[in-house]
Amino acid sequence: MPEYDVLCIGNAIVDIIAQCDEAFLETNGIIKGAMNLIDARRAELLYGRMGPAIEASGGSAGNTAAGVASLGGRAAFFGKVSNDALGDIYTHDIHAQGVAFDTRPLTGEPPTARSMIFVTPDGERSMNTYLGACIELGPEDVEADKASGSKVTYFEGYLWDPPRAKEAIRQTAKLAHAAGREVSMTLSDSFCVDRYRDEFLELMRSGTVDIVFANSHEIKSLYQTASFEEALAAIRKDCRIAAVTRSEKGSVIVRGDETVTIEATKIKELVDTTGAGDLYAAGFLYGYTTGRSLKDCGDLGSLAAGLVIQQIGPRPRQNLRREAEQAGLL
Repeated sequence: MPEYDVLCIGNAIVDIIAQCDEAFLETNGIIKGAMNLIDARRAELLYGRMGPAIEASGGSAGNTAAGVASLGGRAAFFGKVSNDALGDIYTHDIHAQGVAFDTRPLTGEPPTARSMIFVTPDGERSMNTYLGACIELGPEDVEADKASGSKVTYFEGYLWDPPRAKEAIRQTAKLAHAAGREVSMTLSDSFCVDRYRDEFLELMRSGTVDIVFANSHEIKSLYQTASFEEALAAIRKDCRIAAVTRSEKGSVIVRGDETVTIEATKIKELVDTTGAGDLYAAGFLYGYTTGRSLKDCGDLGSLAAGLVIQQIGPRPRQNLRREAEQAGLL
């Protein structure tokens, strides 16, 4: 029996979230809706200009791990923090969510990663991320028992930015496949896809990655087409399963010739889209690792994403298992 349902690998980041208007983004040269990588100096500058903020442990794959645990799944996480105050916050939060997190913290510089997230009135989030300690994640941080003992390993495309993390992912994937497990990834961001298009396609086509998560912008960027249908037809051939989210249009899941269309969860108010894709992946992977149909996996993903966008912050505040039971999904 595998010890974990899902092992998530990602950047361990503390999110600092504030609301702002469109003019603020323009004045500060922030690309709306994207994840902008910044250095320590810019991080200090933006932090100084932020309005009142909420600090919450984030990072794409960490959010997914928290979502899996909230649904009642067994989740583990690899990610690098530093031995500092933000690192302590991150470690406390992910343990409190019920996620196994044993990566050894870094001693000294650089500090724990942080992302200044500006949320505009339309709920769109623009992220400005200083990777800090994340760039130190490497092959020495791979725990072989977790890599070979998890039903699915899931990693974020953002990890292709810090160089040594690639080695850690390839090593984990090798251990997972040798144990008969599966590997999944999220494309993360269309700018991230632009940077690593060829490498992402190679991961899929070589069989290193079995399951891919993306949104409609990312999949069109991957195949350099303006047509969603064209991109969907292409990804069918390149990986075993692809789950593609389309905001209020729901999502589409493809496996070979099979196509499953999922409706978006009805929401009362869109507050903050941070974590929507991460929580969709959490719901899907929880369903998948507990042997449910693709339709049920998609519905669980849709529910988790729909709940998280009605709050500030990327991690579920409600008990997702209870919410899924009430919705008749579990």
